[in-house]
Amino acid sequence: MEDSRWIWQQPDWPHFRWQAERLAPLLRDCAQAQGRLLGMAGAAGDELGAQSELDALLQNIVTSSAIEGERLDVGSVRSSLARRLGLETDGASRVSPRSEGLAELMLDATRHLEQPLSLEHLLHWHRLLFPAQDDDLLPRRIRVGALRGEEPMQVVSGRLDRLTVHFEAPPRDGLERQLAAFLDWFEASRRDGGLDPLLRAGIAHFWFVTLHPFDDGNGRLTRAITDLALAQGERQAIRLHAMSASILDDRQGYYRILEANQKGGPEITPWLEWFLHTLLRSLQQALARIDRVLAKSRFWQRHRHQALSAEQIKVLDRLLDGGERGFEGGISAAQYQAVARVSKATATRHLGDLLDKGWLVRLPGGGRSTRYRIDWPTTGGPDTSL
Repeated sequence: MEDSRWIWQQPDWPHFRWQAERLAPLLRDCAQAQGRLLGMAGAAGDELGAQSELDALLQNIVTSSAIEGERLDVGSVRSSLARRLGLETDGASRVSPRSEGLAELMLDATRHLEQPLSLEHLLHWHRLLFPAQDDDLLPRRIRVGALRGEEPMQVVSGRLDRLTVHFEAPPRDGLERQLAAFLDWFEASRRDGGLDPLLRAGIAHFWFVTLHPFDDGNGRLTRAITDLALAQGERQAIRLHAMSASILDDRQGYYRILEANQKGGPEITPWLEWFLHTLLRSLQQALARIDRVLAKSRFWQRHRHQALSAEQIKVLDRLLDGGERGFEGGISAAQYQAVARVSKATATRHLGDLLDKGWLVRLPGGGRSTRYRIDWPTTGGPDTSL
């Protein structure tokens, strides 16, 4: 008898097992980060919450497509999301059937938490991924809104001339039965008090991506199901972190861990460890982002009575945003001159004014290498310990 090659060929598929004691510390860390994130969002107010949700949803959509090698029109997707969230748009970006479908799918997956996930629901999501108006843009003909055909389904990555086969999905015969078993479990597991909601999300991700029930779009639908499971676990419609972004950061590791667990038995502790580590990273990134937004708001509130030029405000906003664009190591007079588009003498005068007003501090060094950073109060700056 031929040895089983893939996990779905094992006799006890899909009865997954894992080592609870090995996962317990990660689960605690994730739960604590979730609690902090929800608490910060609640303290931030509705306006900040809506903007943070838009940023996280946009990042999720764009990076989920990037995992599959697709580059989206970010402005178009942002406009589609903003309109649905009731936020103002600049009107510069035109929406497309593609961006409209992706926005509707993401919001459906993160807001309609009580609606059971059914086959009809999945087929609708698949149609949103591939709107009829974009037929000419599809890389190949696929069955939109229908399960895949009889051809073997292999999950691959890499260049077309050097493809790596990570695993092969179950055959088409019996796919409806296997998908029905997954959907029944997904609904019933919501009421399983013995199953941690974060483990449920990780199992759902692994199980659905193993089935790979469509010709194309399986990865994006897998990540939408994961977002739905996480939102159900938090009992929060609003989504403030982007797990797809963290998966993209370790795309090679993602495919490696999937391949390793596809070739093993139903013991999926390594996959769940990777999943929880990745989730924790996305939560920590969201905490840092919201903490910086709150610190920026506190900073402007503290200095609201002091007059500044438009150029000074522009540079301060960049510094407050942080990251590479925010000159995290401080800004020099030459960089101020370039960002503000002013003369060298004006840049020097503006920086001196900001120093005198207590908005900036001078970092160690001198001459042309002198750099300046925001003068954060002792307890008012962003938390850099994350």
